[in-house]
Amino acid sequence: MTEGKAALVLTGGGARAAYQVGVLSAIREIRGRRPGNPFPILCGTSAGGINATALAVFSDDFSLAVRKLAWIWRRFHVDQVYRADAGALLATGLRWGAALGFGWLVRQTPRSLLDNTPLRQLIERVLDFSAIERSIAAGHLHALAVCASGYSSGENLAFFQAAPEVRPWRRAQRVGMREAIGVDHLLATSAIPFVFPAVHIHREYFGDGSMRQLAPISPAIHLGADRILVIGSGRLAEEGRQRADAYPSPAQIAGHALSSIFLDGLAVDLERMTRINATLGAFTAEQRAAAGIGLRPLETLVILPSQRLDAIAGRHRSGLPRALRTVLRGVGAMRREGSTLLSYLLFEPGFIRALMDLGYADTMARRDEVAHFLRLDP
Repeated sequence: MTEGKAALVLTGGGARAAYQVGVLSAIREIRGRRPGNPFPILCGTSAGGINATALAVFSDDFSLAVRKLAWIWRRFHVDQVYRADAGALLATGLRWGAALGFGWLVRQTPRSLLDNTPLRQLIERVLDFSAIERSIAAGHLHALAVCASGYSSGENLAFFQAAPEVRPWRRAQRVGMREAIGVDHLLATSAIPFVFPAVHIHREYFGDGSMRQLAPISPAIHLGADRILVIGSGRLAEEGRQRADAYPSPAQIAGHALSSIFLDGLAVDLERMTRINATLGAFTAEQRAAAGIGLRPLETLVILPSQRLDAIAGRHRSGLPRALRTVLRGVGAMRREGSTLLSYLLFEPGFIRALMDLGYADTMARRDEVAHFLRLDP
């Protein structure tokens, strides 16, 4: 059995990305004291892009990288990600109110609902981006890709930093561009529309990479992956249709829109990959070569939450600062049906640790599958 290059794909989801850290903690335990980096290819989008970059920075020691990542996430508070004090929220409300009521006079549109300056400061403080190139040169890392969506072009760009043999690519609405990853790329990939401000890179403004991401797994394939571990941030199939008599709140509508951005693309891409693998599996390698079929089957392992993360968020809503609770209550996010929106913004220890514990438990329940994927079989 050939090993090939293993890729780790981390999807988006704001505070939901804490689930990924729990999964990684379990993988670290399953690997034991083995040295090195089990994922030479790292791909991330939105908050998953920040997690992937952190793993790349410390890719010379996977165990240490996961410990550092878990230490940071377990101590998260919203004020480390965005300003949630009364003054900042009031100023934002006044700007949006002025823009909606007196746009003809103000002549300046507000950039976002929340100010994520604290996140920039945190990233600059804890990540040494120069370590990425050193890890590539030393052979600890083959490639890192972070995806963002261009507001002008409508294209989804995978900014990648990789070994010299990796070439850029262009597909329909998808581009791979070689670039030294920095703090602006991480703020761009995690810029949830309307919630966080877009980021200007080169000649275009970019927002959350989950937007218009038609094929979340494709960057890993372009970077040379032979087997791919995907860690999601939500369940791809929720409960069926339920009776609803009340008109949906703004929070419920916003949560539905965010879930479609963060989850639908992954579900479609996984379904497409399953069909392609099934088709290719009907032919031998020799038959595929004779027919000129350049595609190859890819081994894929997908780990997703076994519980609804919005339901968990609803149980931890009281952990938010009072001023932010007041604002979110006004749009319906503090009610059960609005807890999906809440789950993307709830960067507080109670919720974060619950998600990390769930990720750990879900992964340990599939310990044999993970060990096989990592080639740890006896």
